[in-house]
Amino acid sequence: MPGQVVLETVLTVEVVGVELSDGLLATLGVITIVSLLVVSAFFSSSEIAMFAFPNHRIETVVNEGKRGSRALQSLKNDPHRLLVTILVGNNLVNIAMSSIATGLLAYLLGNQSQAVFIATFGITGLVLLFGESAPKSYAVENTETYALRIARPLKFAEIVLFPLVWLFDHLTRLVNSVTGGRTEIESSYVTRDEIREIIETGEREGVLEEDEREMLQRTLRFNRTIVKEVMTPRLDMTAVSLDAPIDEAIQTCIRSGHERLPIYDGGLDNVVGVVHINDLVRDHTYGEGGGDLASVIEETLHVPESKNVDELLSEMREKRLNMVIVIDEFGTTEGLVTVEDLVEEIVGEILEGGEDEPIEFVDDDTAMVRGAVNIDDVNEQLGVELPEGEEFETIAGLIFNRAGRLVEEGETIGYNGLEIRVEHVENTRILKARITGLGSSPEPALTPDQDEPSTE
Repeated sequence: MPGQVVLETVLTVEVVGVELSDGLLATLGVITIVSLLVVSAFFSSSEIAMFAFPNHRIETVVNEGKRGSRALQSLKNDPHRLLVTILVGNNLVNIAMSSIATGLLAYLLGNQSQAVFIATFGITGLVLLFGESAPKSYAVENTETYALRIARPLKFAEIVLFPLVWLFDHLTRLVNSVTGGRTEIESSYVTRDEIREIIETGEREGVLEEDEREMLQRTLRFNRTIVKEVMTPRLDMTAVSLDAPIDEAIQTCIRSGHERLPIYDGGLDNVVGVVHINDLVRDHTYGEGGGDLASVIEETLHVPESKNVDELLSEMREKRLNMVIVIDEFGTTEGLVTVEDLVEEIVGEILEGGEDEPIEFVDDDTAMVRGAVNIDDVNEQLGVELPEGEEFETIAGLIFNRAGRLVEEGETIGYNGLEIRVEHVENTRILKARITGLGSSPEPALTPDQDEPSTE
């Protein structure tokens, strides 16, 4: 047959005028296939090692001057091209193996159907075992050392395959732009949720202490927290009128236990500044300021309740302020925020004197929670999943939202297998609530009818 003649002609090689025997030809074919299998393993393991290598370690290994670190940095700077290089090289090698095996078997067996069948399953098995599974397992276990070792050869492969890499790199980007897609390889490898999982795993493995884990998680949450969630509300503010005498302001500072007090003119919605007890005592003792509050008042900021606390902390540090006033969209005073309030969002509650803990465990199944405690903190410390809505951020807000009205001491609401009992109410404010059911497994969320508060 003409095809058979052509195939025999192609596979017939003469070395120094001597025609190769079938045995020698088979030996050369096997050597070629084994060599290509090694190259396939190189590209497969490179993909795992390169993309498992953490980006934050690149600068470190470069600064340490480790061999291959510069090539590694160059490759990781363009992850999309790196991926295209690996895929182009791997596919070329695998297809070449399959083609050579098919042609060799067809020549030796004289049956193309058998050759295709044997080559397909044979090469697939070899590639899966020695070109994919084994080398990738090794790369996972030795990510850093292996990535540094193969960085230079991979950079060389990128140069050799440059025409194909350039072509497929641009074709891929073109297809993505037309379809509106985006390769995941171009996005961050680490998300906030993954960082949280790493932190929790670190605690389980004993690498992190519980308080370290809590601080790290609060730090991650800090730049997504708004002023409204950390402020001292208007009802808890202690302020002094601008017309009050110095000694009255000093007495107010002493009774409230605060070093600084907001000063208002005419009403709390018109806070004109802040005074410090040191300035008050100095003026009262030495009369340096004229004997009135206007002489010792310090300017302050008025910030919206929706302002990000991360931005606010930077602004307060820049302007050297310790207290700012929080206002709503109508300019009404909603509360105040101190540097201590912002720091507590990271390090946890800073208690003074006989101040109670915001969350106290009564037993394994019960906890007492202050009404002003943020729901995120409750969920984190108690291991529950209480909801947080746009209208409220605290336990007291959750109770009012579920009840739809003012509540009294002794009333309870149920949510997701938990029972929340109102323990202490002052005027209309919920100061403390008891949460029970922490040790039970969560149940489906209750319906509004089931959530209706009951009086015990």
